[in-house]
Amino acid sequence: HNTRPTRPSQEKLVCLEMFFSAALFLCASLQLVAGRYSPNWESLDTRPLPGWYDEAKVGIFMHWGVYSVPSICNTEKNSSYTAAEWFWSFWHGGDKFLIDYMEHNYPPNFQYADFAPMFKADLWSPDEWADLIEKSGAKYVVLTSKHHEGFTMWPSKRSFNWNSMDVGPERDIIGEYMTAMRKKPSLHVGLYHSMFEWFNPIFLADQASGFKTQDFVEGKVLPDLYEIINNYKPELIWSDGDWMTNSSYWSSTNFLAWLFNDSPVKDTIVVNDRWGKDAWCKHGSYWNCADRYNPGTWIDHKWENAMTIDSGSWGFRRNAPLSSYLTPREMIAAVVSTVACGGNILLNMGPHADGTIAPIFQERLLQLGQWLGINGQAIYGTTQKPDEHQDPSNKNIWYTQRESQLYAISLVWPENRELILDTQQVSKASSVYLLGYFEPIEFTRRSPDRGIRLTLPGPTPPVANLEWGWTFVINY
Repeated sequence: HNTRPTRPSQEKLVCLEMFFSAALFLCASLQLVAGRYSPNWESLDTRPLPGWYDEAKVGIFMHWGVYSVPSICNTEKNSSYTAAEWFWSFWHGGDKFLIDYMEHNYPPNFQYADFAPMFKADLWSPDEWADLIEKSGAKYVVLTSKHHEGFTMWPSKRSFNWNSMDVGPERDIIGEYMTAMRKKPSLHVGLYHSMFEWFNPIFLADQASGFKTQDFVEGKVLPDLYEIINNYKPELIWSDGDWMTNSSYWSSTNFLAWLFNDSPVKDTIVVNDRWGKDAWCKHGSYWNCADRYNPGTWIDHKWENAMTIDSGSWGFRRNAPLSSYLTPREMIAAVVSTVACGGNILLNMGPHADGTIAPIFQERLLQLGQWLGINGQAIYGTTQKPDEHQDPSNKNIWYTQRESQLYAISLVWPENRELILDTQQVSKASSVYLLGYFEPIEFTRRSPDRGIRLTLPGPTPPVANLEWGWTFVINY
């Protein structure tokens, strides 16, 4: 049969037009979402880690707030109440040491809020802080913007009379801190933020509901986070105070999707893993997993060892014994073992309420800077091999590397002048040098693929300021 072509009906034309319009809209929508992150962990976890963080390796943490006024804790043997920044919670919770201290030193009916006017920061110079941190060799810095007490270190619109502008210093602490630190080109600047607040009645009401209501999150947490991001533009958010419930209560994935897609710091910001008890050691730009986390082995995800120079507290405590402070050797050992296992280290100190920094903290930071000034080549921007980050025969030797150089960092100097590097990757060494010493180090090869034996220049280090850890550069 010969059939004559017919014209499409008006209805068919309308349908075709709608189809093509829908297709064009879908294509445009796909283009809009391309490269964007959805508010779920599966999508957020695909975001690459901004390069600056892995390059930096070493940071300084500072816990500072109203708790810096009492700056005291229970130091009795086996006490679990040693953290000075938890003063309010421990006192309110019935710690006898703190109850007795308050009864003997403060008038009846004295409340924690009465400490706030005493938090004056009257000797605080943010530029002096920045100078010290620069001298420490650290490449990033993090300050508490709000701890669990709820006191904000900026003029938060949701913390009336409980912020650093309305009471105490009468200064925008975070604003001044960001300005001072950014004068140092080598520093990346971050903020700590606690999501929960111990005694906030709105949070306690959400908690009483089994976290079925989110009034605290919608009215306090998220607005505060948006405010500090938009106003101060930090490069790192160190989240905390999340552990009582899952990330869904905190609306964490919604906030992070905005942070990574649309915020003014979307290209540079990094975040940790404390966004709900279901997120720890699973989600985030890098993982903290736990306080003072140092697994001593390779972790197949970027991680951070946030640890304290005063081993018992994050906030400053006036009654800390000398024995609680890390020695320079212990501090350097933590830096080396952390970096060799693929982590960053964030070393914490607690300033005084007046804004000064205790001499022992200053000394430790300057000692860190002294060591990094010589050995930083083996720390900053280095990479690690998952299966060869520690010497198999000597647990005091750790390895890092870059391009055609391997760094063997020994935490002990052998008195017999002999140091064996028992790992296959050093077997093809062409020369060996000690950082800070300008003569080549003699070495002999051991049996095939069993490393090399170094002959050191003496029973003690050859240069006076070579201390606490020694870096041997192996060239191929």
